Amino acid sequence: MKHLTLAAALCLMSAPAFAFHCPMDMGEIDAALAEGTTLSEAQLSEVQSLRAEGETLHNSGDHQGAVDTLAKAKAILGIN
Repeated sequence: MKHLTLAAALCLMSAPAFAFHCPMDMGEIDAALAEGTTLSEAQLSEVQSLRAEGETLHNSGDHQGAVDTLAKAKAILGIN
């Protein structure tokens, strides 16, 4: 019972840290790029630029900006 209570408390305290899913989005983009795409060079360059910008925004604390930017990259890749 102690373990369950401790686990629940930790989950509640860590919820704000996981409120945004920037790292998950970056991972999905990285995985799609690693699998290979049929994107044009211009599209591939744009995805890579958006991915880098999203990481920069995430690291600076602008998580909503990162989510929005990474969503653009995911849309180009056809990831929902």
